[in-house]
Amino acid sequence: MHTYKTQGVCAQFIGVELEDDGSTIKEVRFMGGCDGNLKAIAKLVAGKQVDDIVPILEGNTCGRRSTSCADQLTKALREAQQA
Repeated sequence: MHTYKTQGVCAQFIGVELEDDGSTIKEVRFMGGCDGNLKAIAKLVAGKQVDDIVPILEGNTCGRRSTSCADQLTKALREAQQA
């Protein structure tokens, strides 16, 4: 599982595991943050293609912040693809 250190959000880390094809999301785990909402996001993206999820979640903000856990997830997914 690839671990991404978040920036500017309540969740401290995001764990991402991709299928062997490198484009399908196998599992996502958030450490910290809004537990119920982040568990729901993880369930919703499991089994989906990274290229389908990133355009939907990228750029989402949380309150006055310039990012959100969903936006940080897109960065984690892209980083996991590069790893």
